[in-house]
Amino acid sequence: MYHLVRRLMSTASKSTSQSLQKVAFFSARSYEKDYFNRFNDKSPQDKKLEFDYYSEELTARTARLVHDAGTACAFVNDKLDEACLKTLKDNGVQLLALRSAGFSNVDLKAAEKHEIKVVRVPAYSPYAVAEHAMALLLTLNRHTHKAYNRTKEGNFKLSGLMGFDMHGKTMGIVGGGRIGQCLASICKGFGMKLFYYDIVEMKEMAEFGAKKVELDELLKESDVVSLHCPLNEKTKHLMNKETLEKMKSTAILINTGRGPLVDTKAVVEALKNEKLGGLGLDVVEGEEEIFFKDHYDDVIKNDELNMLLTFPNVIVTGHQAFFTQEAMEAIATNTIGNILEIKETGKCKNEVKLDEGKEKK
Repeated sequence: MYHLVRRLMSTASKSTSQSLQKVAFFSARSYEKDYFNRFNDKSPQDKKLEFDYYSEELTARTARLVHDAGTACAFVNDKLDEACLKTLKDNGVQLLALRSAGFSNVDLKAAEKHEIKVVRVPAYSPYAVAEHAMALLLTLNRHTHKAYNRTKEGNFKLSGLMGFDMHGKTMGIVGGGRIGQCLASICKGFGMKLFYYDIVEMKEMAEFGAKKVELDELLKESDVVSLHCPLNEKTKHLMNKETLEKMKSTAILINTGRGPLVDTKAVVEALKNEKLGGLGLDVVEGEEEIFFKDHYDDVIKNDELNMLLTFPNVIVTGHQAFFTQEAMEAIATNTIGNILEIKETGKCKNEVKLDEGKEKK
């Protein structure tokens, strides 16, 4: 009997290990398939993954599409709530592989309840996001988007295109992690004065000449405020009516972090009342229903976003800050590596635990 049990346990373990190699890949885009297939093809035969690509977002409804896959691969706007995770578990999923750094869309308590491990890509290219934040700032400041449209129509007037020197201006960076550090490096090259706010001292920020200050001082003194902190209960609506009022009326706010860091209704009011000089967003509250899709013939039902798009001093991009060749390579290789690490050892350095979610969700 003992040998029979050992044999059954060994067979079950092998089955589990093999099933993790079949991956149900949701919110799949053609460019992602190219990168994941390319790096998967480079793996040894016994480590190759089998991808089932679905263009649909992963939700409680689409989770029913999973068949014989031990791993589900999800993106940042997939709805990974209790109902979704239960359906995944019922369909044999044991691992949720996020191809993003953020995991605020995952119900980690439900994942633990249903014994689904969660892994993520904690960093792919901080340079990509920091550079996009600067691109938004430069475009808002020098009105290059307006100049481009004018000259295409033969209009070479300069009226309405005046900006300001970046040199000598104060950049306030909220979040001193890797992306914040990359932005600090860029800003140092422009000759900007640097403040940053974080819950901990970041010695790397000091190396770029950034001074750690309280949030109120940062908002009051900065000509530009750029958000690079995680989304959690404490940072949701970090930029709200009260905090926006502390900023200079000429200041520019940049958000390439997470949409809910900014209270959209409050920022719309600040823009309407000319209490904010400019706004650059790569992420927006409620973007899950809008971004990564073509809505040319649709009515966009997000009233706040519609309002934002009418302001001449607002630029919105569709969550593309991460979107560089280097970042896509890192996302593909790290996601595949996370899956194989769990398969082979049952553990992964990039696993997200429930306790971590409480602090950094």
